[in-house]
Amino acid sequence: MDDTAGIYARKSTYLDQYVQLGSAQGRIISVSFPTTPDENAETAHDLLDRIESYLQGSTDELDDVETAPTVPSDQRDGLAPLRAVPHGAPIAGEQPARMTPGLDTDDESDHTLVREALAGNPAPLLIPDHRVRDGPSAAPAPVEQKLRSVEGL
Repeated sequence: MDDTAGIYARKSTYLDQYVQLGSAQGRIISVSFPTTPDENAETAHDLLDRIESYLQGSTDELDDVETAPTVPSDQRDGLAPLRAVPHGAPIAGEQPARMTPGLDTDDESDHTLVREALAGNPAPLLIPDHRVRDGPSAAPAPVEQKLRSVEGL
């Protein structure tokens, strides 16, 4: 396993904020959009290049990027199906619960679980919560709207 760890950030002119990545053991554990990056953040990371290309209109799914969300297992399960939602294909707010094995689509508490998972998503963009219509996103609202816009949603 890759032991690479660190914080990486680069200013996005499209988002008018930084895209910041947290990495541990070669996996992405967080994606955030601060106005000021962590003071120890490095700028060189292949994924930042890919994200920049995506923000310029590339249809890169980013679905091959290994993530390791640090959230409770039930929330991680609720987020996992979003990785399969294609670029530019919005889904309805209740659909993530339908896509998650073991959840009851008629149980309001399961829908609440998924909504909480979306709102607390540690890696928005890589776990594309912006593709869920009427669902919360962990990205700041202006960033979420720009991510939706770049995909024509």
